[in-house]
Amino acid sequence: MGRSELKIRAMRVEDIDTVYLIETHSFASPWNKESFYNEVAHNLFATYLVAELNGEVIGYCGIWLIVDEAQVTNIAILPEYRGNGFGEILLRQAMKEAKRRGARQLSLEVRVSNHPAQSLYRKLGFQPGGIRKQYYTDNLEDALVMWVMLNGI
Repeated sequence: MGRSELKIRAMRVEDIDTVYLIETHSFASPWNKESFYNEVAHNLFATYLVAELNGEVIGYCGIWLIVDEAQVTNIAILPEYRGNGFGEILLRQAMKEAKRRGARQLSLEVRVSNHPAQSLYRKLGFQPGGIRKQYYTDNLEDALVMWVMLNGI
């Protein structure tokens, strides 16, 4: 699987079933399909991208942009495609899109136990900014808040 075969594009309503599948394979407390529909069809502050490999959606990333601050809502790659650099490509594109839309900084929350994700975020310049206590409802795990300034990308 070549990284050059990966295409990043805007999410469309017809992608929601596949994105929901990725969501349920990636998170203990997944969003429902209606939430994705509302994000894509109605939320003027939201931008969602999908990663497509050989015509198959294998990942997605959502961001919200309020004035000059962006927030990653979710990012996920199907488990069988993880470890190939696709998440990094997707997140880099989301960062560029946030900057293009006027964001100066981007933040996200990540489980304190999710060291592979934290490693990727650090590689892309994210720095720890605080802890949200008992953030995750499935097990009350804390979330590490991470930030990156977008001026250097």
